[in-house]
Amino acid sequence: MTADNLASVPQIREFKDLEPLLKSQNRLMVALRGNVGSETPMNCEFSELQGVVVEKTVLKYFLERIKNKDKDEDEDKNKNKNEDKGDKWRKDYEVLHSTSEQVPWYLDDGTFHVKVVGARSAEGFYCTDRYAVFEPSRRWHGVETLDDLENLPYITKGKEDRQVLGVKRIERVLPIGTSLSVIGEAVKDGNGTICIQRPDGGGPFYVSPRTIDQLTEGQRGEARVSYVGSVVFTLLGVADIGLHLL
Repeated sequence: MTADNLASVPQIREFKDLEPLLKSQNRLMVALRGNVGSETPMNCEFSELQGVVVEKTVLKYFLERIKNKDKDEDEDKNKNKNEDKGDKWRKDYEVLHSTSEQVPWYLDDGTFHVKVVGARSAEGFYCTDRYAVFEPSRRWHGVETLDDLENLPYITKGKEDRQVLGVKRIERVLPIGTSLSVIGEAVKDGNGTICIQRPDGGGPFYVSPRTIDQLTEGQRGEARVSYVGSVVFTLLGVADIGLHLL
């Protein structure tokens, strides 16, 4: 869908107006903006927030030695693995596990609320709040806090071939009360509840903290970039053909 067509999607100023609109047609493309709500929000682990989507990731950070074959041969000869040969160690991490939880949620504008379905697959969706804690390794001293970890240079010094620094736990949250814009298809489910979802026959589906006007302008900007890129590639192709004809 083009930016002009996106701009033509009717903006529902008051959600209560959806009820009579859906009596005359079963499906309707609409643009809504309201606040996130839920009857069963989740309590977050690292903050006092309540959220409707909570994503958790656990990362193990470590220092890994950047091998130097010449120095390794010298170490083997000297039989002293802990001797500092001027080698370097790289700060790196691996994902231990990652989880995502979601509860049923809706948008509310004070006049009515509309259930949002399939938001995580929508364009522009992300959890707006992020929190992290760091649990240092008991074997490593000097990196005790999250700030210590963030400030540790990517390339640094170490001792063992691989030294665990600790575990970083990250929690991303879509909190209750977050203002979101949703562009999608409004329908009634089997229980008569009004929902907004990805259009059944294809079409735009946006869930974003950006305003509806910002989403439309962003679409126009992407269209301009795409047009300029196509013109440039066309001109380059014509020039290439011309060079072959010379």
